[in-house]
Amino acid sequence: MPAATARIIPLSEDCAPTTRDRIVEAAARSFREIGYQKTTVADIARTLKMSPANVYRFFESKKAINEAVVEQVTGEIEAMIAAIASAPNLDAPERLARIITALHQDCHRRWEAHPRVHEMVEAAMSESWSVCQAHVDRIGAVFERVVLDGARAGAFTVADPKAASVCVQAAIVRYCHPLLVSRQQDTALPPLPTMIAFLLGALRPAKD
Repeated sequence: MPAATARIIPLSEDCAPTTRDRIVEAAARSFREIGYQKTTVADIARTLKMSPANVYRFFESKKAINEAVVEQVTGEIEAMIAAIASAPNLDAPERLARIITALHQDCHRRWEAHPRVHEMVEAAMSESWSVCQAHVDRIGAVFERVVLDGARAGAFTVADPKAASVCVQAAIVRYCHPLLVSRQQDTALPPLPTMIAFLLGALRPAKD
């Protein structure tokens, strides 16, 4: 009996990386290695063995490529905290504490492991790129969702969950903004656990 022949299933077009994806990945790799300011469209094109003109078919400018890379990074962050927000076995206070901690640790880890990418995200925040504002808004939506869950379960007592979530987000900027994390890493006061405890205390029902 002949040996079974493994069937090779071709990668579908939906799963295969598009040219745009490949450009973004090449740019991200170059940004990590030499920095986004030193990386040129010609560098990216050379890596992909294509002409700069071909790159410009997919991105109208170098800034558009920068923003696409930032969007990739921020998308990973959003997926991370969305997973925590959806954790079925955690109550709202624990989910909120874990989200805040994860945001801080992710920012600090990127600063240590990929300082050049961190520099790009920092610049994006400083220049108020539209992609960064959208990222901030989506993080805010996750906070609002968790605060609302806590209010419905009786874990939090807040008259306006949206306003409360905005306050939480504003309170943790010091611990999650790329610029502040990289420039003042040893001077964070209060320590993050203290800030988290304070915020959860402010959200919880008052004790009799």
